[in-house]
Amino acid sequence: MRLKKMVKKAMPNFIMNQIHSYKRAAGLKKDAEEFSKLETVACDASNLRSAHGISLSSILNSDTIEAQWAQSKKEIEQFTIPGNTGGVNYGDRRAIYYLINYFKPQTILEIGTHIGASTLNIASALYHSQVKQGNKVDCTTLDIRDVNCTKTKPWLDYGTKYSPLEMIENFNYDSFVTFISNTSLEFLSKNDKQYDFIFLDGDHSQATVYKEVPLALSRLKKNGVILLHDYFPNSKPLWSNGTVIYGPHVAVERLIKEGADLVVLPLGELPWPTKLDSNVTSLALLMRKSD
Repeated sequence: MRLKKMVKKAMPNFIMNQIHSYKRAAGLKKDAEEFSKLETVACDASNLRSAHGISLSSILNSDTIEAQWAQSKKEIEQFTIPGNTGGVNYGDRRAIYYLINYFKPQTILEIGTHIGASTLNIASALYHSQVKQGNKVDCTTLDIRDVNCTKTKPWLDYGTKYSPLEMIENFNYDSFVTFISNTSLEFLSKNDKQYDFIFLDGDHSQATVYKEVPLALSRLKKNGVILLHDYFPNSKPLWSNGTVIYGPHVAVERLIKEGADLVVLPLGELPWPTKLDSNVTSLALLMRKSD
């Protein structure tokens, strides 16, 4: 592993960029081929919360939630979690906090722990909006690898000093947060627990998301909510770097075309910065289209 890192550092940037571009193109082609071969899946959105009456502007501009965020922000910032790790950026994390605070779910499933940035914001929102009021909550966060492995310490690769578990334990949030290592498809297929809120931010390939969304819907409680990350409407770039992640949009659009009672509400421009001198986010609520 060390030799591999040394070779990468020794290579000129333009060569590394060409290698990454080639791998990405090959991966997209393979994903598209697998996606096209998938048989139609059943997609029952009856437990999903209806989009009727949801005002994203009211949620994201709530003075009440902002007051709680100000308190949580001071706690979270002590860990100086980087914002450019390939996961949720600073603005996204705040938006997730606001959504959790607004919907007040008691059971949450997060797919894609990564360095634990979103996990910490979710846990803080749960604590300040519910636990302090005496409500019981439960948050399960899942990643394909052991994000808290003390041997490999994967969080160090992203410039953060603390593991997700260490950050969670610092506030005693481990009393309601559980870490699991597994794939989303296997976990959702074998787990029979129901959730009020599911955040999908794991494998963003078209094939995986197409199978993942119906499974997530089957694990929802009545009026449950699903939040997508890396949703690019119309498969168009959201930022100046021109990057597009196709999976979530392409997969959900196919489900809708096949008759799923779904509608996507992109959060769009937030009242605060996200990245690349922009306020735009790739977060999007997946909701039921019918009332």
